[in-house]
Order: sequence, then structure tokens, then C-alpha cells
Amino acid sequence: MTEKTMHIDGVWTRAGSAATRDIINPFDQGVIAVVSEGGREDARDAVDAARQAFDRGPWPRTPGAERGRVLMRLAGLIERDAEELARMETLNTGKTLEESRWDMADIAGIFRYFAGLADKDGGEVIASPVQDSTSLVVREPVGVCGQISPWNYPLLQAAWKLAPALAAGCTVVMKPSEITPLTTIKVTELCVEAGIPDGVVNLVLGPGATVGAELAESPDVDLISFTGGIETGKTIMRAAAGNVKKVALELGGKNPNIVFDDADFETALDYLLNGVFFHAGQICSAGARVMLQDGIHDRMVEALRERMSRIRLGDGMVQGTRMGPLISAAHRDKVEGYIRIGREEGARLLLGGGRPSDPALARGFFVEPTLFTDCANDMRIVQEEVFGPVITVERFSTEEEALRNANSTIYGLSAGFWTRDPDRIRRMSAGLRFGTVWVNDFNVYFTQAPWGGFKQSGLGRELGRMGLEEYTEVKHVFQNHNARPVHWFGA
Repeated sequence: MTEKTMHIDGVWTRAGSAATRDIINPFDQGVIAVVSEGGREDARDAVDAARQAFDRGPWPRTPGAERGRVLMRLAGLIERDAEELARMETLNTGKTLEESRWDMADIAGIFRYFAGLADKDGGEVIASPVQDSTSLVVREPVGVCGQISPWNYPLLQAAWKLAPALAAGCTVVMKPSEITPLTTIKVTELCVEAGIPDGVVNLVLGPGATVGAELAESPDVDLISFTGGIETGKTIMRAAAGNVKKVALELGGKNPNIVFDDADFETALDYLLNGVFFHAGQICSAGARVMLQDGIHDRMVEALRERMSRIRLGDGMVQGTRMGPLISAAHRDKVEGYIRIGREEGARLLLGGGRPSDPALARGFFVEPTLFTDCANDMRIVQEEVFGPVITVERFSTEEEALRNANSTIYGLSAGFWTRDPDRIRRMSAGLRFGTVWVNDFNVYFTQAPWGGFKQSGLGRELGRMGLEEYTEVKHVFQNHNARPVHWFGA
């Protein structure tokens, strides 16, 4: 099996240590690729290349319209190879092929969107109090960007970071998750094909403890962007303080999906399921915290149990599969640990909680769709991110109780609620302390709208115009057109 390598300063290169890692399919644990396993020295080489490309290379000085044309070419190449990329993503992550195809369509659209923004900010002229002067506020590329992407949406999350950084004129060092690097390697190949200059897009493979830490600590990195777990995010913030670099963090959530008695029952039911079971619940915005008002509670719980019992588990490459495996044995252990905690805390396990009995699934990292009821607001399975196919159900009586409990979390990424009452829509939309609030929908996002969270869900925003602004610095340029001596000192 040919080793897939890193890309530093325009050269495909093995790790300095010559270490490698097997990449496995979580459905059957088969080895699907062998990749280089980089370390701190490799990360330093990549940062040096990105630093030189930013300080002396052409990309930051290339007109925005031309950068946009290059990104448009890259989007076209992603569309050309979309099926190959989708199959690669499914083999590497276990998600269904249909989900991966949706991701690739989104990714191409992300590059097209930021390509269109690359030349749209000509600066802002502001009023100056000084006669015969002009005052201009401009945005310039922030510099060298370290970008650390997660394993659940490897290429989609990388695109959220890479596209705006390139549109702004930055140079980057990408570090995908060490267990899901394949599509990021492929898109790096497409960056070369699209004509992005050497040193602008660098790719280092390896673990967060070494490669990621080097990016966060390096004084030559001007911005670090990370999507992943909250504890790692805190570690990155501490490391970034070394040179006070800009930090952009998306650290997950515990996202309430609230159903009032007056909701459209069948639609709400369908979206409760959609909010959790895509990619086996391994979604930062998963609506795994279901909150049901008294009048709808019993009927909805029974409908959830019945529908969840019919979810078809299997190989993501096989048509008809609706839920694949978890990403790894270690992550399955974590999810199963939370299921044990839920039972110990007194939640009622109504469905699932174990591994499927089908021998065809035995080698995969599967956990059954799991439903807990009789959950209390202070339970760990309610407050902590399980990141798996597990729904917890809480009962509430009043709108005030629903709002109070929904906000009682350290996270603030996303929330949704279901009602026909226009006054309640206004009150709930204003009262929920989350970066995205869905009304009569769940888990919908699009490139034009900013994405990010309140509280410990992170810092900054991705997507939308704000996603581009994250990769810029603001500069005020003042010009006096008729300067005269004032003779204040020593005259």
C-alpha cells in the first residue's frame, strides 16, 4: 500500500522520523491507507514555509479577484472528483455515502462563496476631524494560520477554515485529525492542481499532542483555528498566549431540541430523529437533548422509541444504510461509558444501550440507537456532550421552565424549538443563549450564515462574511494632505 505523505513548501514529503500510521475503516477495521506520522519538527518546517510564503511570496499580494479565480478553479476540481472524495470520506469515517455526497456538494459551494468575496472589501472611508485629510479602514490578511480540523467532518470542517483563509490572502498549515486525514490529503493535491503557489497550503499529518501543540505554540503562527473538544480548546488557548495569536475555537455543544404541545407532531418527530442520528450522532450540533412539554411527552416518547427501533445500521457504502459505526473503539468506549452513567444516575433506558447483535456488524464500532427518558436537568448525560447516537428526554411544563433549563449549560452552540405560537417564537428566539437558534427546524446551516457559539462553545465565527473577517486584521490608514508645522515644542 503506497504511503500518503505530507505537503510542505510545495513538496510531498515523509515525516522526518519516517513514522507511519494505518488508517482504518471503522465499519470493519480494515486498513484503507498508510500515511506519514509527522511530529514537531515537521510542523516547524511547515510553519517556516508558510511564514516565508506570507512574508515574501506572491499570494498575499495577489489581487483579490485573482485569488477568487484560483478558488473557483479549486471548487471545480472538487466537483470533478466529488464521488472519489465522498467514497474516501465514507471509508474513513463510517458515515453513509449519501451523507458524504452532501458534504462534497457543500464543500464546493463553500469555496465558490469565499471566492466571490475575495475582492469585495475595498475598505471603508470614515469621516476625519482633520481638515484636508482622508481616513480609510482596510482589512488585511492576518498572516500564517494553523488550522486543526476534527475527525467527524474532516473535509467539510477543513473547508470552513481553508476557503476564507485563502480568500483573505493568508498562508496555512493544515492539520487534519490523525485518524481521518485522507480527504484533506486529496484536497491538498487539488490545491496544487488549481495553481496555489508553493508554501501557501501546507499539510502536516500527526497527533494533536505534537503537531497541534507546535502550531498553537509557534511564535510564527498568527492565528490558530481549532474545532474539537473543549479541554483541548482550553489547552490551545493557553498555548496561544505565548505570542498572543488570534484564536478561533468551535468546541461543541449540548443542544436542546424543544417541542411544545402545539407543534406539528409528525414534522417535529422526524426532525428530532434527523437532529441526532446522522453520522451516528457524532455532530457538534446534534439535538440529543430533547425537551418535551407535558401534553406531547408520552406520545412523542413512544413514537421516538418505535422509529428508532427501525433505524438500519450497517456499512455506509451500502445503499439503504441509515446509520454507520462510531469512529473508533476509544470513542465507542466513551459513549458506552455515558450510557452506564445515565443508568447509574437514574435515567430510564427505554431503547438500545448496547452493541447490535448482527454478526455482520461485529467488527464495526457500533452502538445501538439509544433512548433515555425520565432525565433530570442536572444529570451528566443531559449536561455533557456524549457525541453518539443517544437521546435524552426531559419533560417540562411551562415556557419559562423550558427556557431556564435549556440555557443551564456551559455550552451555547445551537438550539431549536417547535411551536405554532408567533409570540412564543419571538420570546424563545430572544431568550435562548445560543449562536444558532432554529425555529421549526433543526441542524440546517448554509455558507452565507455565520456559525459559532456562546459561552464555552468557542470563540469567533466560521462561514458567512464574518468567517472571512476572522482571517483579517483591521488597519486604519490616515493621510494628511496638507501638513503644516505647529511650532509647539521649542519654538
